[in-house]
Amino acid sequence: MSGFSGTGATGGTDGITDISDITDLRRAMAENYDQPEGPARNARAEHLLVRAERLGVPLAVIEALGHQLKVYNYSSEKDKMFVPFARLLRMWDERPEDFDEYETHSLHWVFKWMSAGMLNQPHIPLASIEKWLGEMERRYRLAGHSERAVRSAEFSVAAHVGDLDRAGAAYTAWLAADRDAMADCHACELHGQGWWQARCGDDAEALRLWAPVLQGEYTCAHEPHTVLASSLLPLLRLGRLDEARAHHLRGFRLVRAMESMRSAYADHLEFCALSGNEARGLELLAERPAYFTDDGDPRSKLDFMAVVALLTGRLVELGLDGQRVPGPAGRTWTAGELAAHARGEARKLAARFDERNGTPYVGERTEERMARRPLVDRLPLGVRSPGRLPVPAPRPPASVESTTTPGTASDTAPDSSPGLPALLTEARRLTEALHPDAVEAWAAVARAAEAEGAELDAYDRAEIADHEAMGRGPEGLPLFARAAGLYEEAGDLGEALAARARGASVLAFTGRTDAALEAIAEPYERVLALFAEDGTGVRQTASVLMGRARIAMHLLDAEAGTDAGEGPGEDAVAAAESAVREVLALAEPHVADVRLASRVAEAWGMLGELAARAGDLAGAAELIARAAETYVTAGLPWFAVEQEARLTRAARHLGDLENAERAARAALEHGGPYLQPAGHAQLHLQLAEVLGEGGRFGPAADHALEAAHWADEAGEAAMGAWARHQLGGFLLRQGRWAEAAEVLESALPDLTAERHGDGTVVQTQWWLGECLTELGEHRQAAERWLRAAEIARHWPEQRDHAMLAHLAAEALEHAELPAEAERAYTRAGDLWRGLGNVFGFVRALRARAWIAARGEEGSGRARELMEEAVRECEAVLRAVDDPEADARRQAVAELGQSHYQFGDLVARSVTGEAGSAGARRAFEEALAHMTRAADAYASLGDAALDARADAELAAVRLEAELGRSAGASARARGVLSLCAGRDDPAAGARRAEAERLLELLEAQAEA
Repeated sequence: MSGFSGTGATGGTDGITDISDITDLRRAMAENYDQPEGPARNARAEHLLVRAERLGVPLAVIEALGHQLKVYNYSSEKDKMFVPFARLLRMWDERPEDFDEYETHSLHWVFKWMSAGMLNQPHIPLASIEKWLGEMERRYRLAGHSERAVRSAEFSVAAHVGDLDRAGAAYTAWLAADRDAMADCHACELHGQGWWQARCGDDAEALRLWAPVLQGEYTCAHEPHTVLASSLLPLLRLGRLDEARAHHLRGFRLVRAMESMRSAYADHLEFCALSGNEARGLELLAERPAYFTDDGDPRSKLDFMAVVALLTGRLVELGLDGQRVPGPAGRTWTAGELAAHARGEARKLAARFDERNGTPYVGERTEERMARRPLVDRLPLGVRSPGRLPVPAPRPPASVESTTTPGTASDTAPDSSPGLPALLTEARRLTEALHPDAVEAWAAVARAAEAEGAELDAYDRAEIADHEAMGRGPEGLPLFARAAGLYEEAGDLGEALAARARGASVLAFTGRTDAALEAIAEPYERVLALFAEDGTGVRQTASVLMGRARIAMHLLDAEAGTDAGEGPGEDAVAAAESAVREVLALAEPHVADVRLASRVAEAWGMLGELAARAGDLAGAAELIARAAETYVTAGLPWFAVEQEARLTRAARHLGDLENAERAARAALEHGGPYLQPAGHAQLHLQLAEVLGEGGRFGPAADHALEAAHWADEAGEAAMGAWARHQLGGFLLRQGRWAEAAEVLESALPDLTAERHGDGTVVQTQWWLGECLTELGEHRQAAERWLRAAEIARHWPEQRDHAMLAHLAAEALEHAELPAEAERAYTRAGDLWRGLGNVFGFVRALRARAWIAARGEEGSGRARELMEEAVRECEAVLRAVDDPEADARRQAVAELGQSHYQFGDLVARSVTGEAGSAGARRAFEEALAHMTRAADAYASLGDAALDARADAELAAVRLEAELGRSAGASARARGVLSLCAGRDDPAAGARRAEAERLLELLEAQAEA
């Protein structure tokens, strides 16, 4: 009953030239299989076969041929499989006794690869494939295998040639046959079964069959890779868009580096083409130029070229036939050229298969695939994108000669566009309602008047100039003066003064506050005098007063910017408040008038801003809420958006997430039809942050995704990067590691310390490292954490630097890079010690001890490091007297862990016979450490029950190794007592282990 003893790895140097026996050969083949798929790995396998032949051992040649078959199968050179397989089969027929059990199983397993491989090569006659199926069935029967794999292969042949009746019968027979050692793994079988259901039009059933693979219950070398790819279109067709997006991000990450996955790669390209992500499709196309020309697997090349034709055909349809696109090497390609090339190549390949099969089925399926239509206009993915492709304006329809004669109905049909009177009526209606579309409505009036040569009256021309000025922002400043002149010409002096006030406000908005104050002075004095004489109305007067209030508010910002470290003076604040209240006093009695209600609402918002400046956030929130409510009540929800966004910020500062969320959702609802893309991005991002603060990471991710999409639409790279940073964090918190990694990687190119702060860059790299660790990409995780650590190295507070260095060390250790891990742990330890964090330092010491034990320094250096870890913990205990102090309790826990790992390390260092004198000394020492660990954990009470149980179980094994059955049994029963009355999985596992050890001890005693 060995507990800790073990043996080291087989020795030997690396490299093909060092193969002297079958053990060296197996090591070299294992190393080669771990290399990336592709011709380089295949070439090495070919050299390994040569080396195997020189050994003069038949089994070595058999294993080397099997290795060749495996790497060929998982590469673009699948056509090379047939020669080594034919040789293997001949060797089996001549001397089956040369094959061991594993190689016998492997030979029969590869029959399935041959069936698929033949089907994928159109130069192999269908009759030969059918003959092979018969041979496979015969050999499987002789070997005592089920017909399940044979019927699966028959199904593949029938489905490929379009014999759907035979395919259906073979499918039924496949599922009815018993599963045995020759059946494909559960994951691969479920992929094929789901594919058939999707082919038969039952997408929901396909996804039901695929669920165990998608959920990770069944996996293999190529699953869930292909299931994720195959699920994309069924999910789009069923409208399950969130899942489709997730499967694309997760699945593409899996197939990206696998050369053999061209068909799955094509599925991801097709998804992009049919979900409005043509730009991403082109990015994917650029990553795999060899896929255009690799000929070893014609069937996957057909899949790829058909989808390239679909993608580039979409671009041509969008009017982008001249767009530069990635294509086969050696020349440049436009979308139109590549579409024609890919379509031609796909048709030629399909014709070769149809000629071989004697059916038109492959060609028909290929044409259907190339003609597919988009399933959604655009599905935001969250990853960085160059934005929409530059789609030009729609082309005018081609001119055709009229087939009618003058005077016919077609020639005399009235123009369906509205005339000038109707346009004027609509523009006046929208102006009265303060509708955002009023600007465009007056522009339409201007165009119609010019087209008709109509002479508009002065007031209408004033409205046109006034609204054009509003629409053009700072560039429209001269037009306000023109509008004022026309209003005056029309006899409305009050509106003329209002137009001049609007121009003065624009001056303040552009930072020219002195000029704005000068420009507003005269209109202000004149409109008050005019209003007193009943020469103008409340509307016009309120407009001028609001212009003056806006300038006063802008003046506060100007003063805050010029006085270093100081806010605006009290006089400026008082003047601003006075100007705002003057608006309220005039307009509030008239809120039934929509225009005056808008002035009242804006004034409440200004008072809210003043309250916020004074530090009264609660008062500010109340005033801003009143502003938003006034806008909505007046039927002006589009104006409420800005106030609702401000209310969201105020409520967040107050910790009122409920009202913050309510305001953010209202802003999105009210602004939806009227916002520009950047506005959509900002509001979705604001809501995402509110939801994230409340721990609702799923909905937060949805809105961060929308924010990233709208930022891309707006061309706002910095905002898009921030949205992706947030989105990645929300996905990470849901355990959606692959999606988060894709998003965070795409955020980094646009995240800058200058724009977003170096803390954001570090956090993104940190999160990305966590994702990569969960995905098993430890070396890449270490790279991310080391990059983040390099930034954090310059920060005044070094805790993050130490933590990142420690995380990088752990990742390097998992990546089996001990030298690099040792350096990183040393760096982390020095940082922890510099921070006075003894426990971080102790953990680094223990990690270094394990690296030393496995390396050239050996157990001597490892013991020194473990002893230092113990001393550091004991020093803390001497320095802290209070038994309830957190530092002391943590020191006890770390001391227990140090003794536990010390004992484990000593026991694992045992080589040779367990009963030797050296082994007994090591086990005695290890047992002493485990006893100290258990005692330390016992002093911590219930908080350390699990750790104590683990130490006791380790002591049980050591007592048994030393032949002390009574002591071992007593300790095992002690563990049962510790875990009694607990029903959690951890306690259950420890009880089960204690019971197992007791049974072994009893059996040993009886023997």
